[in-house]
Amino acid sequence: MHDDTVSRNPGFLTTNPQLGHIQRLIEAEKYDHAAQSLVEYLRKSPKDPRALAKLGFVAMRLGALEQARQFLQQAIAGGMSDFETRRNLASVLSQQDRPEQAIPMFEQLTREREEPGLKAVLAGLLEKVGRSDDSRDLYRQLTRDNPANPALWVAFGHCQRSAGNVEEAINAYRQAIAADDGYGDAWWALASIKRKVLDEDDIKTMRAALAIAIDPRNIAPLNFALARAFHDQGNFESAFQHYDTGNRQRAESLNYNADELSEEINEVERVIDETFFDGEHQSMPGEDVPIFLVSLPRSGSTLLEQMLGSHPSIEPVGELPYIPAILRTFMEMATRRGKITVPRALLPMSQQQADEFGREYMRRARFHRKTDCSLFVDKLPHNWNNILFIRRILPNAKFVDIRRPAMDCCFSNFTQSFTSAHPASFALEDVGRSYVDYVRLMTYLDSIAPGMVHHVDYTQLVENTREEAGKVIEYLNLPWNDKVLEFHQLDRVVRTPSSEQVRRPLNRDGMEVWRPYSQWLDPLREVLGELAKA
Repeated sequence: MHDDTVSRNPGFLTTNPQLGHIQRLIEAEKYDHAAQSLVEYLRKSPKDPRALAKLGFVAMRLGALEQARQFLQQAIAGGMSDFETRRNLASVLSQQDRPEQAIPMFEQLTREREEPGLKAVLAGLLEKVGRSDDSRDLYRQLTRDNPANPALWVAFGHCQRSAGNVEEAINAYRQAIAADDGYGDAWWALASIKRKVLDEDDIKTMRAALAIAIDPRNIAPLNFALARAFHDQGNFESAFQHYDTGNRQRAESLNYNADELSEEINEVERVIDETFFDGEHQSMPGEDVPIFLVSLPRSGSTLLEQMLGSHPSIEPVGELPYIPAILRTFMEMATRRGKITVPRALLPMSQQQADEFGREYMRRARFHRKTDCSLFVDKLPHNWNNILFIRRILPNAKFVDIRRPAMDCCFSNFTQSFTSAHPASFALEDVGRSYVDYVRLMTYLDSIAPGMVHHVDYTQLVENTREEAGKVIEYLNLPWNDKVLEFHQLDRVVRTPSSEQVRRPLNRDGMEVWRPYSQWLDPLREVLGELAKA
C-alpha cells in the first residue's frame, strides 16, 4: 500500500527537496530508508509537522504503533490537521485497541467524507465497546447503500448474531452469498451457527465455488463450511478431509513455529521464581477487581463468563484486547536497546511503570463498564500466557483458568475457522503442543504462587455445576447466588463463537466431540501423551 496523502491532498506537497525525496521512498514502500532519512531531517527540524506526519505514517507501516501514535499526535498539535494525517492517527489508535480515542476521530472523519470503509471501521469499533444498537444501525445503513458488498453483510450478520438475533444473522449471511456465492466467510458464518442450516443445494454451490476459487481468503473458509456440513450429515471422513485442507491452506500463509511458545514457557521457568512476587504493593480498599478468565480457545470460557456475570456483584465485559495491547507497548519500549524476552523485561520493571500500566488498563476497561459492580470479568482466552505481566501491573487481579479435556479442546480448535489470531490451531501437532505448554505454565505458576490461579474443570462444571461454580464464587470471596445457575435466561450480547450455546441450559453437546474422528487423530494423541487420556 502507498501513502496516498499527496494524491488525496495536494496541499501536502512541499517544495523541500529532502522531504520530496522521502515522499518518493514512501511511495516505493522503502519504509526503513524513509524512516532513517526522516530521523536525520528531524534532528535539524524537530518540530516540522510535515516530517512528523510522514514519520508517523512510516512507523505505522513498520508496526511501531506507539511511536506512530506519538509522531502523528505531535504533527497534528503542530498544525498538520489534514484529513489523511487524522485518518492515519485514527487507524493507529484502532490498531492499538484504543477505541475511546479512535471512535470520536472516526465519527468526525465520517462526517467529513462519505466513505464506506471509514464507516465500516467505526461500526466495528462501536460493536467492540458494547454500543451494539449504534453498530447495527450503521451496518444496516452500509448494507442498504452497498448491497453488493458481501463483507458488510457478514459483519452485519455477526452483529445480529452477538445480540441473539439468529434469524436476522442468517438472513444477512444469505444476502452476502447472494452478492457473491463464492464468499467463504459468509458460508462459514452460516455453517458455524449451532443448528443445521446448510442443505444439499448449499453443498453443491460451495463445491462449485471451491472448484474455481483462487483467493485463499475464500478457499479456507469454504473448506471449513463444507466440513461442518458433512459433519452434520455424519460423513466424518469427508468432513475431516475438508477440515485438514482448510487448516493446511491457512498454515501456508503463516510461518508459525510451535517451538517459540515452548521456549517462552521454558524462559518463564528459567527466570521467574517465588521472589518475583516479593514486595508487591497492596491495592487500595474499594478498588474494582478485574477477574481474568483464561484458557485455550474453545474451553468453555464463554459459558463460565456468563455464569459469573449472572452474579449481581460481577459484570462481564467480554474479551478486552487491552492487556496484549499494553504488553506490546511495554515490549516496544523494552526492546529498543536490543532483544529481550517478556520474563526478563518484567524483572526490572519499576513500581511506577507497573502502576501506570495498571491504571491505563483500568481506565480503558472502564469504557466497557455499564454497572458499578466491584468485580468485572475480562475473558480474553490468550491472557493465560500474560498472567505474570498482569500480576505485576494489577496485583489485586483474580485469575480463573477453565480447562476442557485435551482431546475435545484441541479438536474443537482444529475444526474452528480461526485466522492468524490462533495459528496453533492449523495443525493437530501444533494445537496439541499449545495445550501441553499451557498446562505446563499453569502447573509451574501453581508451584511458585499456590492459589493465585483458581482452576475449573469443564467436565465438572457441566456435570456438577453448583459445586464447581460455587468454588469459583468462594475464590472470589462472594456469597453464593442462585442467579449463577440461570445464566441462559439473560438477554446479553455475546461476541464469541459460543453465542448460541450459552443461551441454552447446560448440556453435554461439547463432550467427546472428537470420537467420530478418532482414526485420524493419532498425531494429536502422540503430542498430548498422558493428557490425551484425561
